[in-house]
Amino acid sequence: MIEMTPGASDVLLVIDVQNDFCTGGNLAVPGGEEVVPLINQLGQKFDNVVITQDWHPQGHSSFASSHEGLEPFTEITMSYGAQTLWPDHCIQASNGAELHERLDLPHAAMIVRKGYRKEIDSYSAFFENDHKTPTGLTGYLRERGFERVYCVGLALDFCVRFSAVDAANLGFKSVVLEEACRAIDMMGSLDAARKDMADSGVMAG
Repeated sequence: MIEMTPGASDVLLVIDVQNDFCTGGNLAVPGGEEVVPLINQLGQKFDNVVITQDWHPQGHSSFASSHEGLEPFTEITMSYGAQTLWPDHCIQASNGAELHERLDLPHAAMIVRKGYRKEIDSYSAFFENDHKTPTGLTGYLRERGFERVYCVGLALDFCVRFSAVDAANLGFKSVVLEEACRAIDMMGSLDAARKDMADSGVMAG
C-alpha cells in the first residue's frame, strides 16, 4: 500500500479504469483490474477525486475498423500527428465504456469524458491529441485551488503518461503512482513513457 497523507490542495486523478481496459475487454491492459483495490484504498485517503472516462462514438477515427485494410496497433499520421489505431473500445453507453464495477469512489466530484469527438483521439485528461483542444479539467483544478495531481489508472504508457506530462506542463505538481497503474507496453512504449515523464518533471510516487 502506498503511504501518504494528501492535503487539501491534492487531487487523485483516476484515469480510464473501464471494462474495456480490463481482462475480457476489447483493449485489455495486462492486469488492468489489479489496480482497482489499490485505487479504492487511495481514494479513502483523498478528499478530492476526479475520474476520467474514454467515451468514443461508433466509428471513431482512432479505431482500426474505420480504416479499410489497416490492423489494430498500426500507427498512421492524422492531421494532428501520429495516431495508433486501436480495436473498437469504450463506445459510448456500452458495457465496455463503463467504469469497473468494483471501483468504489463515491466521493469523486467530477468525471471527465474524453475522446467523444469522432475526428480526434484524446489520451490526456487535459487535452485532446492535438494538444490544443481542452477538456476543461485545467480550469476545474485551478478554480478549486488544487496544486498537486496524483495520477493512477490505465494505461501507464498512454493516457496516464499524457495526463501526467500535461499536468506538469500546466504548472501543477504532477505525481504518478506506478503501483496503481498498468501498462500496455508495446514497441518500447513503457520505457518511452517513463523517460518522457521524467524529462517533464513528473515525480514517481
